[in-house]
Amino acid sequence: MIRRFLLTGSIFISLYSVAQIPEDALRYSRYTTPTGTARSMAIGGALTGLGGDLTSSYYNPAGLALFKTNEFILSPGVNLNNNKSNYLGTSDKENQSAFNFGTTGFILASPGSGRSNWKNWTYGFSVNRIANFKNSVTYNGVNNRSSYSEKYLEELIDNNVTDPNSAAQDYPFGPSLAINTYLVEPDLNANGDATGYYTLATPQTGVNQEQVINTSGGVTAMNIAAAGNLSDKFYVGASFSFEWLNYERIQTFKESDNTGNATNNFNYFTTEDYLKTESAGVNLKLGMIYKPIEQLRIGLAVHTPTFHSMEDLYNTTITTDLEGYAGSGTLKQSSEDLLGQYGQYAYSFNSPWRFMGGVAYVIREVKDVTKQRGFITADIEFTDYGGGKFTDENGSDAYFNGVNDLIKSEYKNAINVRVGGELKFNTIMVRAGFGYYSNPYEDPELDGTRMNLSGGLGYRNKGKFIDLTYVHQILNDGFYPYRLSDNYFAPVDMSGSVGSLMLTVGFKF
Repeated sequence: MIRRFLLTGSIFISLYSVAQIPEDALRYSRYTTPTGTARSMAIGGALTGLGGDLTSSYYNPAGLALFKTNEFILSPGVNLNNNKSNYLGTSDKENQSAFNFGTTGFILASPGSGRSNWKNWTYGFSVNRIANFKNSVTYNGVNNRSSYSEKYLEELIDNNVTDPNSAAQDYPFGPSLAINTYLVEPDLNANGDATGYYTLATPQTGVNQEQVINTSGGVTAMNIAAAGNLSDKFYVGASFSFEWLNYERIQTFKESDNTGNATNNFNYFTTEDYLKTESAGVNLKLGMIYKPIEQLRIGLAVHTPTFHSMEDLYNTTITTDLEGYAGSGTLKQSSEDLLGQYGQYAYSFNSPWRFMGGVAYVIREVKDVTKQRGFITADIEFTDYGGGKFTDENGSDAYFNGVNDLIKSEYKNAINVRVGGELKFNTIMVRAGFGYYSNPYEDPELDGTRMNLSGGLGYRNKGKFIDLTYVHQILNDGFYPYRLSDNYFAPVDMSGSVGSLMLTVGFKF
């Protein structure tokens, strides 16, 4: 029991330096890489007003009520990531590919009573990979203004740590490792108390900084939805989603002397952070579609926050080569060495609310959908990314209150727009779409805008269909490798693209 308490306390002290909590809040709230059926992806995901697709249950579940027959759908796919980075004027790039799957499941439609204005009830069950975290990022640059190791100095100084033994034991996810590998040293007075700390890194003469970040995992959602059709005029629906999140990250930061001087007590250090996050979450989606005239559909939807119960497993390792300052060779220590196990921490996260509106115009809207000639559709979505909130499952929210304040200050409201259309030539359909996701960052130095361009083909005949879509996402993003309160720190500017190829096959039954 005592060991568990000490472990939890140590993790609480160093949690931010390991998990980068504000960045996690955005990662678990903002899913911009398209997913769904090939048809929904081809039209940019603009389903709020359109409906008529199993993926509607993830946008506006009222759209399921447009189904009057049963369907089974299978959607395999693949993602191709191409990342470009720029850090302190130096560019780098990395590529990564990953298997993916879109909306897969079935629809069951049941006619209403002949004496009722409810024409039909429709039920949907599906699974969907709504986020894929498999990625690789690398960057490097020369910094002559600050060192990554200075964040360890600040943590010790900010916590007024004057006992060298405390500095060496109580901060097992950063400062203690730096102390024990002699990267950070205390200034001691005559009584042996630390009056300050300094780093052996040499930013004053320039340090080479480089980092490799490899991530894997994703978010899989299981969705149960129901929708009703009132007089072929008004459609309502609700869906309940269970989400399973798995995220694994290994990031290695290396800082080395840029001078080639073999006698300045600094060659290099590396810090490797391992983080694995698992969670189970639930959310509710409500929506409606109204047809003021036969050709026009207007939709509204609201998504509650996803209520995640999360657990982190993590470890940090620091390795130093100080050119004989503390003995020949390298020194190495990990959090596991100090604690006897990896760190663990359980907490909760609530993503922000989402509000959607959509409009669709169907060309030649008739009851026999085989005679329709196409449609155009558009969505607008509002999300406050500063509304994400972490809480401690043990009720100790002092730390997370500060984190939540930081989230509010770093992220802002965003307006996302999706448009698409389809032209139908008997059994063949041609589709195109566009999506724009605005910048969620308050910081003017960070640009997180993303734009999706999509196109696809479809074939439908005698109750069978097959759709193929390619979506090209042009992305901008950015992050800070480390943050300092009293010195300069630089952002990493990210750009690149994600190519998503999705195939959907299905049949009516």
